[in-house]
Amino acid sequence: MSSISNPIRIGVAGLGRAFALSATAIHAHPGVILVAGAEPNSEHRRSFEKTFDAKTYTDVSNLVTDPDVEVVYVSTPHGLHKEHALAAINAGKSVLIEKPMTVSLEDASSLIEAAKKAGVQIIVGPSHSFDGPVKLAEALIAKGKIGRVRMIHALYATDFLYRPRTASELSTDLGGGVVFSQAVHQVDLVRRLAGVPAQRVTARTGGVWDADRPTEGAYSMLIDFNEGIFASLTYSGYAHFDGDRLMENTTELGISKSDEFKSARKILESVQNESEFKSSRGFSSLETCPQAQTHEHFGQVFVFGDRGDLRLTPNGVEITDANGPEFYPAPFRTSRAEVFDTLYAALREQTPPLQNGKWGRASLEICHALLTSSETGDTVTLNYQEG
Repeated sequence: MSSISNPIRIGVAGLGRAFALSATAIHAHPGVILVAGAEPNSEHRRSFEKTFDAKTYTDVSNLVTDPDVEVVYVSTPHGLHKEHALAAINAGKSVLIEKPMTVSLEDASSLIEAAKKAGVQIIVGPSHSFDGPVKLAEALIAKGKIGRVRMIHALYATDFLYRPRTASELSTDLGGGVVFSQAVHQVDLVRRLAGVPAQRVTARTGGVWDADRPTEGAYSMLIDFNEGIFASLTYSGYAHFDGDRLMENTTELGISKSDEFKSARKILESVQNESEFKSSRGFSSLETCPQAQTHEHFGQVFVFGDRGDLRLTPNGVEITDANGPEFYPAPFRTSRAEVFDTLYAALREQTPPLQNGKWGRASLEICHALLTSSETGDTVTLNYQEG
């Protein structure tokens, strides 16, 4: 994509932490260009204008009607996804929506119908299903490198719940907690590796183990897929064991960790105003955005086949069979480059994206099934998994 003459013109709704995690990839990608942003925080607006020489608005309603904007990247809080994505769709814009697509399944369905009526695209991401090693693993599985997929295991432990949070990020009803923010990552990548629709979910959540962080902080679930495939997914965001120790000491964002361990719990104890601390993590410059050295990851992921086993790493894929392990490297440009490859291919090359609206709704349904199964103790049958 080094000689693109017609890059996609992106307007960003929300210039907080979510955008800051993608800004470097957008800036580096020849297939996209930032032309506008919408954000109530004046400091983030000024930083965006200075960095990208782009216009800004205080309100998303002005962004979506800007004729220079071709696609709206919705990176606002989860509870605003439907409102902002629908405004863009009704203005005739395609949308890239941060995961989760929406909070409610009904809202997800309404966006799908609106996009169909308007003739525009929905892509749901970034999520870790876009990661280079996941894409490579999908291709290797399709080539039969491990034979028939039988079982998938995914495990990760982070400090998610003790990073600075707004009140909505600690409210499950508003899309907060680890289910809507983190399980959707794990579900997305496991679904891509399974390669067939999911059928049922049996799950338990950690409930509220800390009254000061009143939302789910952990979960474990079993997903039954078609063709007899099943997957176990476990996650804890309670900031004790560091799951990156099992991933070559590389953070989820693809950054090598220093030897000095900084406890998220201890950092949070020293913060006087958590809301202000959270706001300070929004976009300020490209230099302060995370600078990845490898692909992003979401902890340990194993795919067990009848002729071999596959393991994801930040740098590629390891396959072990009767002849021993073999490593397949995944070329790295920037983190999240694959997200904007997908966006470009969808809009300029008419290549249907995997992570479309129905895909996003299917992953969201599994998140809701996780909560329902935990509450009732029952296995939940899924209804929105067929593409």
